[in-house]
Formats: sequence, structure tokens, C-alpha cells
Amino acid sequence: MQKAATIVVTGAAGFIGSCVVQSLNERGFRNLLLVDDFGIESKRKNWEQKAFLENIERHNFFDWLELHKPKIDLIIHLGARTDTTEFDYAIHETLNLQYSKDIWNYAVQHTIPLIYASSAATYGAGEFGYDDNHEVVEKLKPLNPYGVSKNEFDKWALKQDNAPTYWAGLKFFNVYGPNEFHKGRMASVIWHSVNQIKQNGLVKLFKSHRPDFKDGQQLRDFVYVKDVIKVIDWIAEMMELGKWKTSNNGLYNLGTGKARSFYDLAVASFKGLDLEPNIEFIDMPIDIRDKYQYFTEANMQKLQNAGYPYHFFTLEEGVDDYVRNYLSTLKYF
Repeated sequence: MQKAATIVVTGAAGFIGSCVVQSLNERGFRNLLLVDDFGIESKRKNWEQKAFLENIERHNFFDWLELHKPKIDLIIHLGARTDTTEFDYAIHETLNLQYSKDIWNYAVQHTIPLIYASSAATYGAGEFGYDDNHEVVEKLKPLNPYGVSKNEFDKWALKQDNAPTYWAGLKFFNVYGPNEFHKGRMASVIWHSVNQIKQNGLVKLFKSHRPDFKDGQQLRDFVYVKDVIKVIDWIAEMMELGKWKTSNNGLYNLGTGKARSFYDLAVASFKGLDLEPNIEFIDMPIDIRDKYQYFTEANMQKLQNAGYPYHFFTLEEGVDDYVRNYLSTLKYF
């Protein structure tokens, strides 16, 4: 994209959003409108050193747009309530569903390309597989209110007669990487693993509560945030160049296409610290036990068919970069 482009990034103080902003800065983009709850002090280091035009409080964003009427070239909508243990659906409905509808409608009204974050949580227990075809969206049964809100927006978006000229909804699988210090319980297993290793010299993983999975062999599609950034950058570039056909508009999985075990993840975390693995297994908390995904694996064929040309980090490569270059030194991206 042209370096003078004005780009909105919602969720800009969060984990993935702040990494996207950093990537944009590194590629010369400074005309950025950052949207989030900037009063959350634990997120401050994610955004305060970034280059941008304005940081705008999420609840003031549409009033700000009405007042200033900026010409916007792209919206990257990553802001959401992502806590899968928050079971009050009204919160998710307001922050994830209605807010996303408002973003969509603004993009339509002003002819702005839109890239937004969906989630692999929409797939629920995976009874309908992990294929990002549009026919399955209405059938999906997410396991928590967060997943429901994400799927409700996907369903709504697909039904709209009025859509942005170019748009893509990205179903993020298990994203890990720098700038997640603020997430606490919801941070990646790698973040928790490294903290446990530093404190106690061992990693505790959840036991399996299903007979068809051994302890630690629950499988997820773990994707490094630097690959997420690369996909977003590529789609944005294709949209700007007019190479993103309207037939490409729709939902896309964003994982690696290769499920790996939590045990492998823990071993890679130890290796990133140049230590031998020391792993023990603990009971899974009751409040998530019946809503836990034991297997996720993104079918990535659709993104490849759209022309995406790059390889993804392997689990070992991504974890090693994250642990050595960020977690072990408490460095931000």
C-alpha cells in the first residue's frame, strides 16, 4: 500500500493488533488511527512507542469519525472481547457483534476495504470439520459465548447485500507471540509455560478428560503472530492493487494447517530456554472442561487458492523465536 495511506486498526493496544501496528510502522506507515480501550494500563507498553496519527477510545470512535470525517484507505478490525471464560453473552453481543456490524456498515458507506478477525472458536467441537466454506457457517455450534458472537457476525456478514467492495474475515486459530503480557489467564500456553519454567523449573499441562486423547496430546493448530501479520499484509496489498477479486471476498482460516500437541509446545518452550523438558499433568478446571476443544486444524486450501505464496513458521521455529527474542528478555514487538 502507499505509505501515505490512512489505516484504522481496532484492538490496537491488544496482542495481535499491536503487532500489526508495529509491522505497519516497520514498513513505513505512520498515518494510523488506533482504536481500543487505552485506559487499560497493562496494555500501555503495547502501543505507546508506536507511530500513529491518533489513538481513539473505542466507545468514542464513531463520534470521532463523524466529527473529523477522515479519508480512510483500509480498516483492520481486530478489536473484540476475547475472553472465552466470559459467559455473559450480552458483553460479547455488544463488543463483538454489534460493534462489528457498525464497523462493516461504515466501511460500506465510505467504500473502505475491510479485514476483520473471526475465530476458530466458531467451529465448536469440530463436528462439522474445520473447512472455511460458507455453507457450513449456519450449522456451526461454538462452545462458548465468545465463539457464538464471532459466528453470529460471520453469519450476518455473509447475508448482507451491501458489503465493502473488498473484505475478508480471518478465522484465527491458536495465535501466539509477543505483546501478550497483559492477557493473564488468556495468554498462550507458551507464555504460561515460560513463566512456570522460570518460577518452578517445570510446566504443568492439562490432563485429558477424554479416553481418545492421552494427557498432553490434545491437538491445536498453533500459528505464530508474525504469520498472522504476513497474511493481513498480503491481503491488504492485494486489495490495494485491485488483485483481490470480489469473488475472493469471504471467510478464511488462518492457522498453519498442521495440528500439534500441547506436549510438543511445552518441549519447544524448554528448548527455547536451552533446558531439558520437565512436564507434569494437572486436572483441567471444571469451568472449561465441557467446553474444551481437543482438536483444531485449519484447512488452509482456500487461502492458498486465493494466491497466498508464503510458508508458515513451524511450531518449533515460531516458539524458538518467541521465547529467545521476546519472552526470555521481556521484549515487546
